Amino acid sequence: MSQNIKVGIVGAGIQGISNALFLQKKGFKVTIFDRDNPGTTAASYGNAGHFSPYASVPLNRPDVLADVPAMLLNSSGPLALKWNYVPKMIPWFIKFIMNSSSKNMMHTAKNMHQILDLALPAYDELFDEIELEGLVENKGILYIWNDQDLKSRELEINIRNELGVEQQLVNKSEIHDLEPHIKPFYHAGVFYPYARHARNPKKILLKLFDLFLKKGGKFNKVNIKDIDFDEEQPIFKTETQSYIFDKAVIACGAFSKRLTDNLDEKIPLDTERGYHVHFKGCDHLLKRPVIFSNRGFGITPMEQGLRVVGTVEFGGLDNPLSKSRVKNLINNAKYMLGDLPEHEDEWLGFRPSLPDFLPVMGPSKNHKNVFYCFGHHHLGWTLGPISGKIISGMIAEENTNLNLKPYSSLRFS
Repeated sequence: MSQNIKVGIVGAGIQGISNALFLQKKGFKVTIFDRDNPGTTAASYGNAGHFSPYASVPLNRPDVLADVPAMLLNSSGPLALKWNYVPKMIPWFIKFIMNSSSKNMMHTAKNMHQILDLALPAYDELFDEIELEGLVENKGILYIWNDQDLKSRELEINIRNELGVEQQLVNKSEIHDLEPHIKPFYHAGVFYPYARHARNPKKILLKLFDLFLKKGGKFNKVNIKDIDFDEEQPIFKTETQSYIFDKAVIACGAFSKRLTDNLDEKIPLDTERGYHVHFKGCDHLLKRPVIFSNRGFGITPMEQGLRVVGTVEFGGLDNPLSKSRVKNLINNAKYMLGDLPEHEDEWLGFRPSLPDFLPVMGPSKNHKNVFYCFGHHHLGWTLGPISGKIISGMIAEENTNLNLKPYSSLRFS
């Protein structure tokens, strides 16, 4: 039956391409639309490159709420605001605050854990079909901290223990053995030995995209402005053209809200703006990604050098890059590793975030042939394939033993 069913996907990032590949496995005919070529400067290109199946503890939690004022006042801290955007964000912040109780935090953590637990096997299903050539390294991911905010660290460790996440607590000398080049400002940390990292997220994305094309997929580089309907069939509209499909998937990350608003569904999607810089030729200084929890930034050794990533800035899609946030990353990198050469590649990207820190995956409230797959905040890269696998199963009307209700957009209506 699926052989003749045509699916259109908006978005050529890791979510869109993963959806496409799993739909192809089930026999659907798939076309992807994006205003840019895959692997250009969006989130799937610029992310930290972590495959982090342990990362179930959300940002909406009581301790983070209490720390927000101090974070905003601290120039080396993980959080910043573009003040011109604050009025627009207020409804989102109110929902975020309401979701930051212990009960809601655990609801999010359990439902993130459910899909994170399946994330690496879903990647492996796709990786089995491409030549990875050393683009993924299995060396674990290391978090370190000093003796500030220890209650927050304890909370994270306890929640992960409760969920059954495998974690290794490490002391100073064990951290030094793992990463001898880090300056000894840390007191303790946690090591996730089964986590992985990408040596070049863009190259991996392009290999998956080539696989999609090789399997008969089509790509249209156009900007989809709106989705209309002929009876129940979705019609993708650009400035000048229309494309009709049997089913549609909206998977364009932070930009998804423009389309869902037009579908008369008020999903409170906003963006956390994230930054990166590269230090070329320094990737030998670290063996694996290292995250300094107190300052909310991390460094991943990649082909492009050391990629320093992090900070959360609330400022929407239209504000320019903040030089102060870039400077913050450079200072943090030097704090961790000492002298580094001149930095390169200042990058700003958009993490699509919902106030309860769960993604939206599932059918639209008003249109049974439109499916959503966005809002994966800091975990879009990790969750691409498992999300695509889940949505493809929904479109194929298969039974699942997963509880998918928590990811439905109906939770906002």
